[in-house]
Amino acid sequence: MIITAQKTIQRTSFTILIIAVMTIIGSCKKDQLQGNGSTNNPPVRKVRYELYTNEDFSGETGNIRFSLTMRNGVKAIFDSSLATMKIQDIPDSAHRIIIEKSVPGNNTSALTVGFNYEIENVGISWYLELFPTGDTLKVLRYSFK
Repeated sequence: MIITAQKTIQRTSFTILIIAVMTIIGSCKKDQLQGNGSTNNPPVRKVRYELYTNEDFSGETGNIRFSLTMRNGVKAIFDSSLATMKIQDIPDSAHRIIIEKSVPGNNTSALTVGFNYEIENVGISWYLELFPTGDTLKVLRYSFK
């Protein structure tokens, strides 16, 4: 009876071990190479927003609000506001604000990316560029003037 119980425990342990090994092996096959050497997953598309100025705005105490935008046609797929700052506090190129954002859903279509900004009691404006289909990184450098 003791020998039968030991064999049952050994068989159960062996079965659990086999299932665990198969699960681990199966989970490691996410990015298999295809015949052309590529993986099933397309490269992640990213936008690198860089904001700075080369102008001297010292003494300009008005408030300015910048926001980052990413659009697919007329539909905004990303929109984020930065903190309000004084115009004189916009950093120079050596201290630029850099924000890197992955394209939501890794959208592969042509996108419009850029900055919107509003100067209090003055108005609203923007700076936009195209992020073409097929490109995986767009560096958007905006020197505020």
